Amino acid sequence: MSDDALTLTAYDLWKCYGDRPVVQGINFTLHPGEIVGLLGPNGAGKTTTVGMLYGTVIPTRGFVQFGPWQLPSKGKQARAQMGIVTQEDNLDPDFTVFKNLSYFAHHYRLTGAKARDRAAELLSLVNLQDRAQAQIDELSGGMKRRLVLARALINYPKLVFLDEPTTGLDPDARQEFWRLVSQLKQQGCGVLLTTHYMDEAQRLCDRLLLMQQGQVIDEGTPADLIQRVIGQEVVEIEGVPPEKLQNLSQTFGVWGRLFGNGYLLALPGDQPETLWNQIEALHPPRLTRRQANLEDVFLRLTGSLLE
Repeated sequence: MSDDALTLTAYDLWKCYGDRPVVQGINFTLHPGEIVGLLGPNGAGKTTTVGMLYGTVIPTRGFVQFGPWQLPSKGKQARAQMGIVTQEDNLDPDFTVFKNLSYFAHHYRLTGAKARDRAAELLSLVNLQDRAQAQIDELSGGMKRRLVLARALINYPKLVFLDEPTTGLDPDARQEFWRLVSQLKQQGCGVLLTTHYMDEAQRLCDRLLLMQQGQVIDEGTPADLIQRVIGQEVVEIEGVPPEKLQNLSQTFGVWGRLFGNGYLLALPGDQPETLWNQIEALHPPRLTRRQANLEDVFLRLTGSLLE
């Protein structure tokens, strides 16, 4: 089977607990060599959606197609071509770093020299070859996350799920993890990433699905979402009566809202300097003009930032 055939498609996925829907009507396609991001606050339904895509959560309605396999009925066959990094590390503390990989390989009928060779190859990929004989509790948080990613790749997957993979990591460890994810994409692996780090989503993802209360409320490339929802630039203003800025927002037909101790105002694409000059004329004690970003998008669409 060609790698091109291993496209993942979600068809009208719903998950209800009792009469309470936690995921409602999710539809999208993920192609090989593409990174798709699921963004949303805690409780938006991201992890439940990943479970349905991976075949470990049974949808109330709808189904998933991955290549020739329909999930959840053919979940075992599909998962043989998938890898997953969950929010918990769930590494075996009784095994060394190396044995966490070589023993896990047995689940995929990789044994003996093949299992050892694959473990060594993956430790090199994630730059843990020097820690092969270390115990799990000797690893830093970033090392553990890299080991969990290595384990998810043991079966040469064509699709990898990354569920909040860099939560709790320091900036250097996050950058290292991003580099590894970019390598997967370059090798033709499809990646589904859930995250609430907007810089991570903007850096890594080809397309984004923004989720709130179990539903996709918007989707597109990061650049498309920013341009369509916000525009090119926003201004952060402090020390000016909000009603004056609300009036400017209405006059110029742009988005604005109270935010923290100040006010956020989008600059219009056709006459940004005209509005900027009027803001400056108010002599705010603090004034910042910057490029619009995904946090602004989420703030406008949901009314709050991701926590």
